[in-house]
Amino acid sequence: MSSFSALKILPSHPIAGEHRRHSSPFHAAPAGRLLRSSGANYLSSSSSVTAAGRPVRVLSANVVSNEKQIGSALAAITSKEALDLYEDMVLGRSFEDMCAQMYYRGKMFGFVHLYNGQEAVSTGFIRLLTARDTVVSTYRDHVHALSKGVPARAVMAELFGKTTGCCRGQGGSMHMFSREHNLIGGFAFIGEGIPVATGAAFSSKYRREVLKESCDDVTIAFFGDGTCNNGQFFECLNMAALWKLPIVFVVENNLWAIGMSHFRATSDPEIWKKGPPFGIPGAHVDGMDVLKVREVAKDAIARARRGDGPTLVECETYRFRGHSLADPDELRNPDEKARYSSRDPIAALKKYVLEHNLVPESELKAIDKKIDELIEEAVEFADSSPAPPRSQLLENVFADPKGFGIGPDGKYRCEDPGFTQGTAQV
Repeated sequence: MSSFSALKILPSHPIAGEHRRHSSPFHAAPAGRLLRSSGANYLSSSSSVTAAGRPVRVLSANVVSNEKQIGSALAAITSKEALDLYEDMVLGRSFEDMCAQMYYRGKMFGFVHLYNGQEAVSTGFIRLLTARDTVVSTYRDHVHALSKGVPARAVMAELFGKTTGCCRGQGGSMHMFSREHNLIGGFAFIGEGIPVATGAAFSSKYRREVLKESCDDVTIAFFGDGTCNNGQFFECLNMAALWKLPIVFVVENNLWAIGMSHFRATSDPEIWKKGPPFGIPGAHVDGMDVLKVREVAKDAIARARRGDGPTLVECETYRFRGHSLADPDELRNPDEKARYSSRDPIAALKKYVLEHNLVPESELKAIDKKIDELIEEAVEFADSSPAPPRSQLLENVFADPKGFGIGPDGKYRCEDPGFTQGTAQV
């Protein structure tokens, strides 16, 4: 049986009553439309389980799409859509594999966290977004940037610390940013991107309701399972629900927070359940299956875009490499790693596309070749690009360069020609 069988639907908890009033930061809103689960509308489910032994749960279909059976149209993707999904996933995987090579050759420095194995989540969500929509990522952000349209050469140059990088070489692996593509981080500390994403969603609502602009922009906040016991996560769920912000909270649950098993770190490992107490629909989906992720993402994004508020989606996925390239990856069980590796999301999509005669294999091979050439060009571009000048160290630190303070001679430190002497060569 194909790994792309229809999603199994289980009931979600009631998340609102008819008496519930949705607050707005701008004006008093009328009572919100009822979003609740009715026992008569539950969709049947078989006892399918994930590799971690949990049933695949998604939110009750009537919560997000008026009883449309999520997963019923999994086969109904066009050839063009199939090629786009495949190309984006192959780009992410090939880029990360090249990053590993470059890191071990000494072309990259610091911590580099690769995304191998999790491509179905990035592709499943981001390829549904518009150019105006916003993505907020984590320290595992290279592939999110690529999916959002940041050129591979700009991401690679940033990893090389060059001026042609998307942050002029000042961000590095964990701080990808592109205003042009509405990618606003890359954040190194867990949880710190969630408030930023909530603020971005707030700005969309503010522009629409206060400034009366035509704005239906949506924000996607990506974060991991290790973040979901942090205070920022719960505070932002509350604010997003209170103000019905256009945001989708996407948990990339790869089951490990560095070397800590998810099942040892939290009292209830089912993260999707943390949404309903705030009035937010919660979903659990197989994050190794891009078509399943895509179907849930469609509903969650559409729900946010039409003003119905946030959704919490837990994508159960797995990283094929250690936490970072400095991690020997000795803590995870080899059988567990092998079990998830056998469910490679790219191989599964390729198998599905060929079995359903969506595109000939020759077109997939052409994409593979195209991506290989693109990655090689990105490396050549990054390697030949200039390093930032030492004077750039003083930029983007303080709004006023005089904030560096006054030296022993009574002059501003930034005015001393030798101010940056002794710093590491960039």
